Amino acid sequence: MANIAGPSTGSGSIIEAAANYEVMEIINRGLAYAIIIAGFLSLVFIFVGGISFILSGGQEEKIKSAVSTIRYAIIGLIITILATVIIGTIGKAMGLDIIRYINFGDIIDTITQITSESGSSQSLN
Repeated sequence: MANIAGPSTGSGSIIEAAANYEVMEIINRGLAYAIIIAGFLSLVFIFVGGISFILSGGQEEKIKSAVSTIRYAIIGLIITILATVIIGTIGKAMGLDIIRYINFGDIIDTITQITSESGSSQSLN
């Protein structure tokens, strides 16, 4: 049976939460990971737009494209920050503590765990 009462006190990964059918834990971690990924992608596109701007060579179309990429990436980053604030506020009102899962170290641990599990279960032999 699923644990709907609230997030567990453990600091396991989303995979452990899914294995234990902890619904609130899965929701908390899923939202936190989505926010982190959105913020990371916004920063990547700001960087890509900057590189495109530098490499444009003064061509008007390439400059417009690079500036547009940077503009939309900054808008995406602002929306991500606002989403974090809004989801944190609504989450607290609903009993979810999403902000505590927005931890880069936790994300790296989860990625490492996923890759090590998939690597050990798939063999070339």
